[in-house]
Amino acid sequence: MLAPPCYVVSDIHLGHASDETERQFVSFLRALPGRASSLLVNGDLFEFWFEWRTVVPRASVRTLAALMDLRDVGVPVTMIGGNHDCWGGDVLREAGVAFQLGAWTGSLGGWRARVEHGDGLREREDRGYRALRHVLRNRAAIRAFRALHPDLASRLALGSSHASRSYAPRDAGRGLRAVAEATLAADPALELLIYGHSHVSALERVPSGNVYANAGSWLDAPTYLVATPERIALREWSGSAEGPDLHVLDRRPEKASA
Repeated sequence: MLAPPCYVVSDIHLGHASDETERQFVSFLRALPGRASSLLVNGDLFEFWFEWRTVVPRASVRTLAALMDLRDVGVPVTMIGGNHDCWGGDVLREAGVAFQLGAWTGSLGGWRARVEHGDGLREREDRGYRALRHVLRNRAAIRAFRALHPDLASRLALGSSHASRSYAPRDAGRGLRAVAEATLAADPALELLIYGHSHVSALERVPSGNVYANAGSWLDAPTYLVATPERIALREWSGSAEGPDLHVLDRRPEKASA
């Protein structure tokens, strides 16, 4: 369970994002104590993340420190691995982050929710990527990569992600939105479905009556979601975790009372 108010962010891409973006994000994290009861990072917090036995990428140390501070004041942090940082492990967990791959389901801010980063979900467009993902997450491939010197391995990884740095989606997020609509139609009990990955912020009620949301990417604008049992809001960071609200949807009254 992710207790309300639950804050949701995605696609910060630290290590590729500007220093100013990281400073903004650290300020956001440091503003959460006393406001957030939980935080969910929906993938691609880092441009590249890999854990050797004694070495991790040195970019974004300030962010790791801020996440550890959240743990120390009792704000639980959950992170879903994205296509750029799916190799998380003990270092993140020791920093207080409950790291996992794949979809998360449960009560999010009081909503019956499913959260997934969103990479590989489009049936036709992502077919080639799904095959590559299977190779990259194979245990043998991970062991081989870990055997490389971290400097060389990091250069290779960052170089290979160059093609995905035209981060604006070709379909303007329509592909993931269609997947979300079909998923919500197939599972009427699901009140809220959250994706990341497309970098297109969204908060809308789909034809089935339930809600699709995407926190967007801080490479474009510092947006995030806040869910409580009564409502969900898409907000933009402007120095305060309280807003402003860009868009708000109330939870259906019969579901909120239930």
